[in-house]
Amino acid sequence: MSNSYNSFEEINNQLKILSLKKQINKQHIKLNFQNSKTIFNVTNLKNEFKRAFQEQLLSYVINNLLKRFR
Repeated sequence: MSNSYNSFEEINNQLKILSLKKQINKQHIKLNFQNSKTIFNVTNLKNEFKRAFQEQLLSYVINNLLKRFR
């Protein structure tokens, strides 16, 4: 990407824009990392495992009851 500049002011403005974009991207990365830590914390993983186990257990019980009544 080659830009042509007519003055040092244009160059400085572009550098400021790029610096701000860099700062914004760093903040996005930090925010995404914090969200990932929240999603994968022990309590959330435990609750997700518990929910999946309950669904499987309920499915198993219902299937066995249906087999008995057929």
